[in-house]
Amino acid sequence: MDIFWALRGFFRAHWRSYCIAALLLVGVALLGLLPPAIVGRVVDGIDAGTLDRRALLLHAGAIVACALGIYVLRFLWRQILYGASYSLSLQLRQQIYAHLLQLSPAAMGNFPTGDLMARATNDVQAVEMTAGEAVLSIFDGLLTGLLVLAVMVFALSGWLTLMALAPWPLMSWAMWRLGDALHRRFDAAQAAFSTLNTVTQESVAGLRAVRGLGAEAHAAALLGRASDEANAASLRVARIDSRYDPIIYLTVGASFMISVGGGAWLISAGRLTVGELTSFTLYLGQLVWPMFAFGWMANLVQRGKAAWGRIQAFLNTPSAVEDRGRIDTVEDHRLTVAISTFCYPGRSQPALRELRFSVAPGQTLGIVGPTGSGKSTLLALIARFHEAEGVAVRLGEHPVAEYRLDALRAAVCWVMQESVLFSATLGENLALASPGASEEAIREVVRVAGFERDLEALPEGLRTE
Repeated sequence: MDIFWALRGFFRAHWRSYCIAALLLVGVALLGLLPPAIVGRVVDGIDAGTLDRRALLLHAGAIVACALGIYVLRFLWRQILYGASYSLSLQLRQQIYAHLLQLSPAAMGNFPTGDLMARATNDVQAVEMTAGEAVLSIFDGLLTGLLVLAVMVFALSGWLTLMALAPWPLMSWAMWRLGDALHRRFDAAQAAFSTLNTVTQESVAGLRAVRGLGAEAHAAALLGRASDEANAASLRVARIDSRYDPIIYLTVGASFMISVGGGAWLISAGRLTVGELTSFTLYLGQLVWPMFAFGWMANLVQRGKAAWGRIQAFLNTPSAVEDRGRIDTVEDHRLTVAISTFCYPGRSQPALRELRFSVAPGQTLGIVGPTGSGKSTLLALIARFHEAEGVAVRLGEHPVAEYRLDALRAAVCWVMQESVLFSATLGENLALASPGASEEAIREVVRVAGFERDLEALPEGLRTE
């Protein structure tokens, strides 16, 4: 249950939603106790010959009313509980993205694109289901199970209940063993899925190079191997997962067999009526859900625990720079750079040395040099993707470290060597840094860039996707 302790901050922030959902689940559990009792009374009435048409209609109406009440309450708690768990997935993805923006290129190299996609999708979804489905399974299963057992013991027959539940300890032991194995295999399956994502992304991105080098067979073999490994890992998870339901069905079947046999003996001894045995078997059927709930909960908790560990491994990766600045607006754009020496982490050869210059607003400074001379490194230091002793970069009167990262980088326009086109319209791509820009402003930028004729050739202009 470590995953629930790790999520305690989220549960504390959404305690109202969880409390309301819990109260609604109490109502569902209480209403669920009535139909079996009503059916038992009907059976006893039929057996005694005292049930008339009016009483039968009243009992049927009561069962329908209970069903409608359960329907409404279940709809409400699903909206509330799952709405809270969905907000957790949004929060986690925002944390992943925010941390992603602070990582250095070197740290980014430890997390390939496919691996990051897996952590931000499958892993986040697994944690979300732990905060939603697993919590539901624990509370609903525990509450329903305890209430049903209380009715079976105190209102019907304690001895018959004890006999019917005899197989349950074996089921609990089997669930515990399966949960431990599931955690290990799900962790391995997620790692294999991340590798498959990475290989697929690299294969698509490097398709031209693969064709140019005639390496199609090698690339196909790599992708096939990664796909086979991911499939094998998923099958290993499925083999463990598929054992939960048979164990539960066997336990339920054994309980029903014992209850019918024991109930028949109690009826012959005059200690139980036919209607009470009918109610007992219906209540025993209601215990199927708690058993499935605990099995499903164990499954989700192990998946969520493995996924949470992978997400935290990424979020705990040290950032290249710490966002400790407090100035949220760059008003003075005078740039001053003074670098005595700068080395990348883990390297002794300086990337830059003895570089000093200043640029006033309105001035243009051109910096040229061969590949590897440090031009991109200089831009990265200005935008504060790296920081080190011996590097002093100022905007106006303030060092760049005193500005908030989002404010600093919003003031720096950096045209990367590798172009990126996002899954959006052309106009939205052009207005990436200014989402609220008008169409007239975007067209003016297109005109200044000399892109007008190319834009006219596109089928839908700025709305081309």
